[in-house]
Amino acid sequence: MTKILLLSDTHSYIDDQILKFVKQADEVWHAGDIGDLHVTDTIKKLKPLRAVFGNIDDKDARAEFPLDNKFSLEDVSVWITHIGGYPNKYNQRIKEEIKINSPKIFISGHSHILKVQYDKKLNLLHLNPGAAGNHGFHKIRTMLRFELQKGEIKNLEIIELATRG
Repeated sequence: MTKILLLSDTHSYIDDQILKFVKQADEVWHAGDIGDLHVTDTIKKLKPLRAVFGNIDDKDARAEFPLDNKFSLEDVSVWITHIGGYPNKYNQRIKEEIKINSPKIFISGHSHILKVQYDKKLNLLHLNPGAAGNHGFHKIRTMLRFELQKGEIKNLEIIELATRG
């Protein structure tokens, strides 16, 4: 079993609230718009990190992290990208490939809107953790955590952090 913390859209912001949950995870996944690499460097000092760059990220983030991160963990296939859309409204860039190579979990960020939605057509779970940072229109900072075990996704939880300041 692997405990995952999923966050996105930190926009250079990391605090003790986020780090408390980082310490409880086995791995942290970041779905882009990292901002300052201090965010990911801080996470990497504590836990293994898988991440992608987002549209606000600079050349340093783009050099360190891919546009798409595709992998398998605990027999669960995963695709993380920053601008990916959601069921029935996938981004044009990934629309055809996701039909051919559907992962079990498809993760995107960008919208700052927390979303957990099952795609019946493609038989996948779409996750968007919302935004963990302070920049944007969202009122509550959010993340997701869950466990992967032998091909299954278990104990999915929404984490609501403090109202953004």
